[in-house]
Amino acid sequence: MINMKNRIKIFAAALVLPLATSCIDEIDPQTSYVTSEQAANAPGAYENYVSAITNSLCGEFTYSGNDDKYPWDFGYPSFFLQRDVMGQDMTCENSGSDWYQTWYSDGVGLGPTYAVCQLPWTYYYQWINSCNTVLSLAGDNPADDKKAGAGIALAMRAMFYMDLARMYAQETYAANKSSETVPIVTEKLEMTQASSNPRATNEEIWAFILDDLNKAEEYLSGYIRNDKYTPDSTVVYGLKARAYLTMEDWANAAKYAKLAQNGYSSMSEAEYLSQTAGFNTPNSSWMFGCTFKDNDPNILLNDGDSSWGSQMIVEVLGCGCGYSANYVGPHRIDYHLFSTIGENDFRRKCFVDFAIDELSTKEEKLEALGTYTDDPIGVYTTGYNVSARKSVGGIPVKFRPKNGVHDNQYTAFVVAVPLMRVEEMQLIEIEAVGMQNQAEGIQMLNEWVKQRDPEYVFTTETPTDAYYNNATGSFRNEVWRQRRIELWGEGFATFDIKRLQKGIIRSYKNSNHVEDYMWNTTSTPSWMSLCIVQSECNYNSACTNNPYVEHATGADAEYEW
Repeated sequence: MINMKNRIKIFAAALVLPLATSCIDEIDPQTSYVTSEQAANAPGAYENYVSAITNSLCGEFTYSGNDDKYPWDFGYPSFFLQRDVMGQDMTCENSGSDWYQTWYSDGVGLGPTYAVCQLPWTYYYQWINSCNTVLSLAGDNPADDKKAGAGIALAMRAMFYMDLARMYAQETYAANKSSETVPIVTEKLEMTQASSNPRATNEEIWAFILDDLNKAEEYLSGYIRNDKYTPDSTVVYGLKARAYLTMEDWANAAKYAKLAQNGYSSMSEAEYLSQTAGFNTPNSSWMFGCTFKDNDPNILLNDGDSSWGSQMIVEVLGCGCGYSANYVGPHRIDYHLFSTIGENDFRRKCFVDFAIDELSTKEEKLEALGTYTDDPIGVYTTGYNVSARKSVGGIPVKFRPKNGVHDNQYTAFVVAVPLMRVEEMQLIEIEAVGMQNQAEGIQMLNEWVKQRDPEYVFTTETPTDAYYNNATGSFRNEVWRQRRIELWGEGFATFDIKRLQKGIIRSYKNSNHVEDYMWNTTSTPSWMSLCIVQSECNYNSACTNNPYVEHATGADAEYEW
């Protein structure tokens, strides 16, 4: 296990304007800063600081630096995988070399004195510091030429704090408004305050988030962005919808989810399953995303293996690189979740059918794989020769290599990653409407799913398992199941488990989870509320911490669905 070697203290990060660098060892308020006056007077400085907020979302070794090149150190999308493998919908391979094993197994690295624990703290507070820099330069009442930049900074800061609140709070806003989240650091925080800055409660941080979003909405009014890698007012509406969903303010969740959809449309089956552009290129569904560039350190260094594509793009066997395809094996969909997807639901084709493993010959398997990929030999080789599982069932082909390139990772991995899609907003609206009027919500749900599965029908009489009815009604659980299918791999699994107060089920007949980690829990696992890095608690005297509880290994008794 990697011990901590870099430290970022948010009380220091609060007060400096960082120079643009590709990595961070330790923020030193004595040397690594420029003054506000210097930054304000530099030509184009303000615009550069604004651009840096979104440009730094992925592509660089922000935590480990270009020398260490850790394969999970590639930015915002890495947190998708960290959160998703904590639950039940995404598996790790049965190998000690899986770089997401710590999150999957509740490993000791999640404890407060380890590098993995420090990872989100370094990333998120550096991003927040970038937002604070822009807001400091813009001032309390930004001039017209600075309003859009301030709006972008406010929207992004709200997004970052929203993630942190959901990652660190032990109880949700709806369950306990007094539950502690993280310390709030703004551009106005003084050093004397920062060294004794307590964790904000749910009530405090969500009020802060909404205040940022309200200002962002005002400042971004009329702003027209150049691409979908920068937030605009529709993204602000989407962030508000996420916030109100978490707060269970159903009227506002429905209102803003509806507003956010304006100008977007759901992906067609052809777009969803495109072998060249599927989930790697913005389309009419994408509201916000980030993108890897061909000159990013995560692409150029370490053979591109420290990138999203290395972890999530399977169809690259020809280049010899990529953890998913060539070294360890892919992060697969949970067997049971896959089994709940309707036979005629086109989203089912994003994952290789487990039934292919039951075919008798290699030729039959290759022919069947040909319905999923134009590189069946590569996927076959990954499943049976690379992966310790010796199977292809559950392999995801949702995230495709750029332009369908299979033999050059320097092209295949230069992809965009969706951070917000209109389908998420549609599901938020459906859930929020249904929580106010279940009959209307069910009608909306049926209409929505029928676009993917023409035979889909859900009523209050539809049989559902007891697990899905735990703490919430069958309608809300069905929306949750649709979110799990629709948004698989996009970072929502832990957030939904926590807000719905669910446990996880990994041990059941035919489970494809690693045996040592086939756990069944009746309540939300403690490891889903992250520990704060110990150095923060050492230097911030008012900062408390979450407990670290390591889970015992070994399979639990099989759950009967």
